[in-house]
Amino acid sequence: MQTSNKMAVAPVGKLIWQMSIPPLISMFLQYSYNLIDSAFVARLSENALTAVSLSFPITTLMNAASIWIGVGVNVLIAGYLGQKKQDEANTTVTHGLLLAFGIGALLNLLSLLIMKPYFRAFTNNEEIYQLSIAYMSVCSFMQIPNMVHIAIQKMIQATGNMVAPMWFQIAGVVVNFALNPILIFGVGIFPTMGIRGSAVATVAGYLLSMILAFVLLLGKKQKVRIKIKGFRLQKRLIGRIFALGLPSFIMNALSSFMVTFVNLFLVAYSDTAIAFFGAYFKVQQLIVMTVNGLIQGCLPVMRFNYGAGNSERLHAAFRYGTALVTGMMILGTLAILLFPAQILGLFTASEAMRSFGISAMRIMAASYLFCGLSTMISTYFQATEQLMPSMLIQLLRQLLLLIPFMWCLEKLLKITGIWLSFPVAEATTFVLAFLLFQAGKRKEALCGDAKTQ
Repeated sequence: MQTSNKMAVAPVGKLIWQMSIPPLISMFLQYSYNLIDSAFVARLSENALTAVSLSFPITTLMNAASIWIGVGVNVLIAGYLGQKKQDEANTTVTHGLLLAFGIGALLNLLSLLIMKPYFRAFTNNEEIYQLSIAYMSVCSFMQIPNMVHIAIQKMIQATGNMVAPMWFQIAGVVVNFALNPILIFGVGIFPTMGIRGSAVATVAGYLLSMILAFVLLLGKKQKVRIKIKGFRLQKRLIGRIFALGLPSFIMNALSSFMVTFVNLFLVAYSDTAIAFFGAYFKVQQLIVMTVNGLIQGCLPVMRFNYGAGNSERLHAAFRYGTALVTGMMILGTLAILLFPAQILGLFTASEAMRSFGISAMRIMAASYLFCGLSTMISTYFQATEQLMPSMLIQLLRQLLLLIPFMWCLEKLLKITGIWLSFPVAEATTFVLAFLLFQAGKRKEALCGDAKTQ
């Protein structure tokens, strides 16, 4: 009741800050894994950095699946708590855990099966190929602990407790950061494992986060619990978890497919171009997904008040969240515009990489603000169960508009056209998303007028 009351009556601005800062930090930590791996691996060689860059679409797709189940569970639990349906919320917890374990195991196996033909499609360099296999053959085993700890994180966040899940993620990132140099380069009793050591550090970090997440979920103070007595699988509930989390999955999975398509364009230029884009995209994801953490903090507030029928607080949460997203994206853009050389220095960039990478980063950074605004509109549609426009916005951003723009601009401007396609696609998507949002508001107004007559 206390959590429900806070979501229903606390000042919207204060509530958004309380709900958003912890997931913002959590997303920052979540997406720091790949950046940390790349920064340390780059000290081995540019080929090693290229190998991790080629692996990034696979690990991103695995993360997308984790967020899919996690967000679906989060939205459903928040809605049930808003409707004061405790038993349904607990049932959702059990379903979420079963899905996390089952799908995690399936994706682990699938990544092991596809990695050889996948890497062969992108490189003829035998050293890069072998390094890619060495990294991904270990990193595949991150999926079960990754999926389970994200599912538990989202379950606890749905109750209004946004701080506690942050700590088990911090613990995982600290372990990953500490083990990376130790296992890559060999320190003391630890052998020199090279790129494989970076993957082991990643798996160890996720495993610790999963263990701590379970300890937290089983604590007596949690507002939701695992339901065992009287539990039975419900196909409808599973379907709702998949449906409600699908827009978030699409947004994240499209990143994986998008990077794959971009690599197909860049392979015609050089391995250095692939290594650069992999390094840059990890920085971009760190910025964009950190802001998405803020947006995901807004989601349960909007969802709760939508479920409670409080449209005034729903729209207030959307407006306040949009203002925060705008400010954060401007800061992210400025960071890339002002410090591209220093950021590339984190990845031990060669002069060849710097020669085109600095200008490329500045061009692509122009897309951030449009990306944030479009994603906020998409999340509003998600919270109000308008799943088709929510998914359409993400499809336009990272596939339906981006790839055609990239194809056309690359023909006209060569590699510069590839970088320019990002801000062009994001700006166009924002215009279309805004038009969809305005059309939806007009429809709501007409429905409201009809009810009062």
